[in-house]
Amino acid sequence: MAGRTVLILGGGVGGLITANALRRRLEPSDRVVVVERERQHLFQPSLLWMMVGRRRRGQIERPLRELLASGVELVEADITSIDPAARRVETTAGAFAGDAVVVGLGAEPDRDAVPGYREAALDFFSPEGAAACARALDAFEGGRVVVSVAALPYKCPAAPYEAALLLDDELRRRGRRIRSEIDVYSPEPAPMPVAGPAMGAAVVGLLEAKGIRFHPGTRVERLEPDTHELVLADGGRVGYDLLAGVPPHRAPRVVRESSLAGETGWVPVDRGTLETRHESVYAIGDVTTITLANGKPLPRAGVFAHGEGLVVADRIAAALSGRLSHDAFDGVGYCWVEAGNGRAAFATGEFFAEPDPQLALRSPGRSWHAGKVLFERSWIGGRLERRLAHAGLIAGSRLAGVSTTI
Repeated sequence: MAGRTVLILGGGVGGLITANALRRRLEPSDRVVVVERERQHLFQPSLLWMMVGRRRRGQIERPLRELLASGVELVEADITSIDPAARRVETTAGAFAGDAVVVGLGAEPDRDAVPGYREAALDFFSPEGAAACARALDAFEGGRVVVSVAALPYKCPAAPYEAALLLDDELRRRGRRIRSEIDVYSPEPAPMPVAGPAMGAAVVGLLEAKGIRFHPGTRVERLEPDTHELVLADGGRVGYDLLAGVPPHRAPRVVRESSLAGETGWVPVDRGTLETRHESVYAIGDVTTITLANGKPLPRAGVFAHGEGLVVADRIAAALSGRLSHDAFDGVGYCWVEAGNGRAAFATGEFFAEPDPQLALRSPGRSWHAGKVLFERSWIGGRLERRLAHAGLIAGSRLAGVSTTI
């Protein structure tokens, strides 16, 4: 049967990957429609480089239309409501319905969850916040630098620790590290706790090697921008001269108000198929919640949205053609941990392993940093640059035992 429609909500990593994979698999008469409010696709991992002045916004984003395959329809609009039972959405550009729907609307920062956060923190999870942090760093002559995880949950588990290491590196480069101290405060018991104690200890080791102090289990009650202080839940106060903030994240309002959302506000899915409780409706990426064998949630990171998108595309294409798909998301993930001085560590492993995820962290090196640069180029470079970067990334990934499909 021809003329079917797959509706993809969100043009982030997961939505982009799903749309392009479906366009390759479906008949030309089938429609693949992406609804996304942002015209530009932002490569969010590079915000960490932007926060220390090593990228400009124009270098880390590209028009979404240029990244979508020919034949994918792009609707630039806000989504105002989702009816998953009817597979129908209302948007500022009208109503749309699909034979299958993929929800990839990501997670949004909740900058009002902690009083004072919006006014006090240099929030590098947005281009504006990253640019503000870079400007503040230009004027910084020395003092106390604090990287604070305001509250849980937040996406990109390595981000606060990468931020601290990159700030350390930049202050050293500018000759101001000797007049500065750097502290990381987090309510987590260890860095990246879902990855287990060995990974947490390894990250703490990276911090300690640079003289960065880590304060686990510290919950922020509020921020006081006038006095430049964090007020902790135990009554303690922490002064700062430069505050880089990590905001808590939540599912978008339109998702929380729909029948897709579970009790926590995130979308529960089958961990292998990414199916929701509604027929022919899937959810991928940061908007989902998948509970691991150890009771902790799968981290919210682009690498998982990427893998999930490929699985969902295969399953939808198979269902629409009347065949079965045995493709399933395997929980394999990887990430770079920027360590400064042109070096990065590289973590990879199986998050669905039992009783705990099985991961390995490779020591910081220049080749891993180069791999992250290639990965960035593979997303937002021109066509030729993307092909060359992808070829280099595949070659390096094979050496590391990592599977990539971009």
